[in-house]
Amino acid sequence: MDKNIKIHILHTGTVIVDEALPFSNVSNRPLAWTGVLRSKKHLISLPVSVYLIEHPKGLILIDTGWHTDNRTKQISNLSFQYQVNKAELPEGQAIHEQLNELGYRIEDIDYVLMSHMHCDHADGLRHVKNAKRILLSKPEYQAIKKDKMHYLPHEWKGVNLDTFELSKTGLGPKGYSFDLFGDGTIQMIWCPGHSKGLCTTLIKNEKANDFVLLASDVGYANKSWKENILPGVLVDKKEAQNSLNWVKKVSKDEHCIYIVANHDPYTKPQTIII
Repeated sequence: MDKNIKIHILHTGTVIVDEALPFSNVSNRPLAWTGVLRSKKHLISLPVSVYLIEHPKGLILIDTGWHTDNRTKQISNLSFQYQVNKAELPEGQAIHEQLNELGYRIEDIDYVLMSHMHCDHADGLRHVKNAKRILLSKPEYQAIKKDKMHYLPHEWKGVNLDTFELSKTGLGPKGYSFDLFGDGTIQMIWCPGHSKGLCTTLIKNEKANDFVLLASDVGYANKSWKENILPGVLVDKKEAQNSLNWVKKVSKDEHCIYIVANHDPYTKPQTIII
């Protein structure tokens, strides 16, 4: 059996947002990230990444990207969030289309692990609802039940969502994480702030110390932790800063071979092998 872990970085289209949404430092106007009363010159297009992990113990998908509804009925699909997030999803780039191109069926996916449930991460859940298990952190599950501003519940209508328990492990800014296989190779690390239950993903080969960190939206680009730039959308600024500080610290670890921000325009689709 191949003991290597393959991490496929896939782009499921792009998201068009005001530059203040990913990079809060570009404006001192309150709520500039919404784009309200802002000219189109402030709009930027960023990739929407998902990650397929080929692991010796199973096939894992991190996040799901955009749904194909955005090609034909985007305004109704994104609802009130259309003002803030606009989607571009070219043919062939939806998650189920890319899995098919890689030779996989949805039923082959052992785990879909959600970093968090914002629309550009969870919209494609309906495309992968036949995966064996779909999991999100318990704090994020609690948030989607109560928070009507940051989430679109129709995106997981008919989808069987389960939760994973965060345990006190000392990992991450809060010291809580979830070890998928119990061997340290796939760990969801609680990094709240951008959302209540946001988790980064640490991927490590069982036989080596080197690892990759999928930073989700703790920072929208690698420059976020290098230059201390928080996202414009936050549920807790203090927690967000602690999470960003932790990612920056991890980036300096000699065993960290790659950190991937979900929306970094300089990160291209590729396969990382560890």
